[in-house]
Amino acid sequence: MTTESALTPDSYVTFINVFEIAADELDAFVGKWEERARLMRDKPGFIDSRMHRARSSDSRFQLVNVSHWESQEAWEAATADPDFASRTRAAREETAQPVTPNPAVYDVVVELTAP
Repeated sequence: MTTESALTPDSYVTFINVFEIAADELDAFVGKWEERARLMRDKPGFIDSRMHRARSSDSRFQLVNVSHWESQEAWEAATADPDFASRTRAAREETAQPVTPNPAVYDVVVELTAP
């Protein structure tokens, strides 16, 4: 596994998933998301993951997940896990209003850091 100090934007891929979800469904959804995220944590190639919550209930995307994986192939293998897939499907179906995920894998094209 790649060590934290050896990670550079060129050495991993970033998975971002923004969620359209009703504000009153957030807490329950996040609890279930955390269970699914724990499954991913143990998969080969996983580096880290963070779920971000909008500060305003008026935001279109209430949740934004940002995860890093050693490669797109590692991410694809992890998400192909049948247990993960069934839990993800169930999470979308358990809410009173539809949850709309918008997942994609990204490469860094510009990086800025504080001077």
